[in-house]
Amino acid sequence: MTAAIYRDAWGIPHLRADDVRELARAQGRVTALDRAWQLEVERRRAEGTSAALLGPDHLPWDRFVRRTRLDDTARRCWTELEREDPETADWVRAYVDGVNEGLTGASLPLGTPGRWEPWTPLGIWLGIHILFAGFPAKLWREQAVRHLGEEAVGLFATDGPGTSGSNGWLVSGERTVTGRPIIAGDPHRFIEDAGVYQQIHLSCPEFDVVGLAVPGIPGMAHFGHTGSVAWAITNAMSDYQDLYRERLRRTGAGVEALGPDGVWRRAARHTETIEVAGSGEAPVEVEIIETDRGPVIIGGPEGLDDGSDADCAISLRYPPRVTADLGFGALLPLLRARNTADVDRAFDHWAEPVNVVQAADTEGGVLHRVAGKVPRRAAVNGVRLVPAWEPGHEWQGWHETPYGGLTDGVAVMANQRGLAEPLGVEFAAPHRADRITALLAESQRWAPGDMAAVHTDTYLGSAAPLLDHVAALDGLTPEAARLRETLLAWDRRMDADSRPAALYAAVRTALVRRLAAHPAFAALTTPPAYPEVLLPWLALVPRIAYALAHLLRAEKLYGVDRPEEVRAALEEVAADPPTGTWGDTHRLAPWRAIPAEYDEPALSGDHDCVLCTSAVPGLTDLAARGPAARYVWDLANREHSLWAVPFGASGQPGTPHHRDQLPLWTRGDLIPVITDFDRLEKETDV
Repeated sequence: MTAAIYRDAWGIPHLRADDVRELARAQGRVTALDRAWQLEVERRRAEGTSAALLGPDHLPWDRFVRRTRLDDTARRCWTELEREDPETADWVRAYVDGVNEGLTGASLPLGTPGRWEPWTPLGIWLGIHILFAGFPAKLWREQAVRHLGEEAVGLFATDGPGTSGSNGWLVSGERTVTGRPIIAGDPHRFIEDAGVYQQIHLSCPEFDVVGLAVPGIPGMAHFGHTGSVAWAITNAMSDYQDLYRERLRRTGAGVEALGPDGVWRRAARHTETIEVAGSGEAPVEVEIIETDRGPVIIGGPEGLDDGSDADCAISLRYPPRVTADLGFGALLPLLRARNTADVDRAFDHWAEPVNVVQAADTEGGVLHRVAGKVPRRAAVNGVRLVPAWEPGHEWQGWHETPYGGLTDGVAVMANQRGLAEPLGVEFAAPHRADRITALLAESQRWAPGDMAAVHTDTYLGSAAPLLDHVAALDGLTPEAARLRETLLAWDRRMDADSRPAALYAAVRTALVRRLAAHPAFAALTTPPAYPEVLLPWLALVPRIAYALAHLLRAEKLYGVDRPEEVRAALEEVAADPPTGTWGDTHRLAPWRAIPAEYDEPALSGDHDCVLCTSAVPGLTDLAARGPAARYVWDLANREHSLWAVPFGASGQPGTPHHRDQLPLWTRGDLIPVITDFDRLEKETDV
């Protein structure tokens, strides 16, 4: 059996093999050749050994991963996959074999690559998505309710500082120039170098699929086009992870936890050692405790890590730990799909993260559904920490996932309340979804090339509450009055070359900082002694920034005089206005395992624009989050499909295809999807 690697002009790998197993091996091999450093970092992050490579700054993540038992969960899921689905297990093993082949002799910035185990892809999937559903938001709600009351939950509703988000839209054939559907969108994640999505083409006698793979994972879990059917996902914003407040006690035999039946039961306990790179850095010992609810991720029998709360150990319950199923059984059926019914059946196997799926086929079939495992339990479990020692908080099976339809030939999902509402608590504000819907209504006939204008729309719907307050002000200084007039005349587009956008952002930042410093919120400025990994969800400034529209329009706000705070923010900026445009400060700030010096581009867009390049008002205008890819799937002709990623096909700095797509991505341009092997250059047999 043989396989071969081809490349197009952008260095994107196109793989052809004699059978499915050889194709998986080739995918693993080419991913290792293109992304060796990225794979090594992700493997270590999944195992909780990244500090041994990258130093003490990565110790908090390793400690969190060890306490959540990610690697052990991956091993459990692998054992179950081998038992229940040996074909998929063998396919994953072939991918891992290819990775190990490709890593042999690889040159890395630090160290040498370690060996992958069959369960390593499962561990990487868990590591990427363990925080995706934002369970730390429950810690924030607990604090907010404790200090401000129950109404604080709604006031601070927001999609928060997590990694979740996406735009996705499906246009049926009745609304396209070809009479066949189009699917388009962009997943929003932290922008990483190398990118979190890998453009790839997989071809064998059973299927021929082009799409976006997650490096380290075989197949194309999120976005793919088989020629006859295409699919894409957005985050459903569902709540499927619970936090339990635990009462623990030490005994001569170990640790016990109090259960809902009033009985103390033995908890699993052991210790692990984390090695830390760096001169003089000593290994760190971590105590691992797991109750009947799940792993203890905060505190222990003595309370929080600083001993400040003797009754505050917190355990995490998450579906793969309960079921030993990570949903990998969906991956091969997706590649083999021929129509939307096949895609639908494949996503019946999906586990996490919980997503909204949009699919369409060449016969006009469409699919709009939620996929994933969401437990049935008491409603309070989704909002707050719940006491493990009280009955009524147990999981009782799984929700049926909802299906939806199209309206006027269109379905739009941008993490807003909608199809997945019964399964979640907090959702993204409706601005992006409403704007996409409005833009699609402007034409009755869409072509693939038209979709870039939707991807890159910069209208900021969430500016209205602040500008309404600005419009109501009077008695301003001359400088503030001129600033007021500039803002009210602004077209509300967050374009990189817009000076009014920069002025608006400056006023917004000043207001966020003023509100965060207000005595009404003083109790929320210092979070409890929670692990460092979870603290971004408890930071007051981002919470106020992302909930600003709610806070400005709420009936009451804990005695805060909002008009006066807006006035003070306007006067502050008027006295010392920014000199440049929005793009002068709103620049790309990607995550890298090893920092590197690049002149990163100025960006248009903002958190609530369709072009969602997220800054954190009050902290920074730099954008660490944004479209991790853009895609347009054409069901009339796959060769008319389009795509782009933030950097390029290669994860190796200095190579021609490391950053060659960045100028296109910055402008919103897309490159054509090529699937004809006659138009490709053969690189090598593997």
